[in-house]
Amino acid sequence: MIFQVHMNHSRVKQWGVTLVLTLLAALLGLGLDTVQASTPSASSAAACPALLNHTFARLQDEKPQSLCQYAGKVLLVVNTASFCGFTSQYKGLEALNTKYKDQGLVVLGFPSNDFAQEKGSNKEIADFCESTFGVKFPMFTKTQVTGDGAAPLFKQLTAQTGQKPRWNFHKYLIGRDGQVIDQYSSMTGPESKTLVSAIDKALKAKP
Repeated sequence: MIFQVHMNHSRVKQWGVTLVLTLLAALLGLGLDTVQASTPSASSAAACPALLNHTFARLQDEKPQSLCQYAGKVLLVVNTASFCGFTSQYKGLEALNTKYKDQGLVVLGFPSNDFAQEKGSNKEIADFCESTFGVKFPMFTKTQVTGDGAAPLFKQLTAQTGQKPRWNFHKYLIGRDGQVIDQYSSMTGPESKTLVSAIDKALKAKP
């Protein structure tokens, strides 16, 4: 006797996941509910704001890093360069990150040669930032931040603020909800009262 079963793709996929979880639960001697609770769900993946749904290679080892790991944090996104009049801002950015990280702030650095002031390799940039300014905040490999070839993240930041990076150390402040709060030119240093006040207010806001 031949049975024909008609199931749509989503139901087949769901059945397959349930079967795997059931077998895993049996092997571990756990209840199915326990295993399901510890397994990432589609809803948790969907919790990542669209602005953070990007992956960049980490500067130090070029391993891919999802920005979704920073969901719920206040982020200060900065395009950086090693040979710029504003390069000393690295020190202030690290100070900001250190002072407010326990409250939920993360500074994200994106070295860029868009303004012809970041010629080194990723390793050279990493060594320079750490040895010269003691940078510990997350940094990523050399990234284009302006023009048609700009990374999607910076295209979104430009579209949402109406302002692309005009020079190195342009800053975008992103709230816990994944929405851009404001943008700041290179002239606005990490110690600026305007920027610090905005960060403080963002940190107190609920996600």
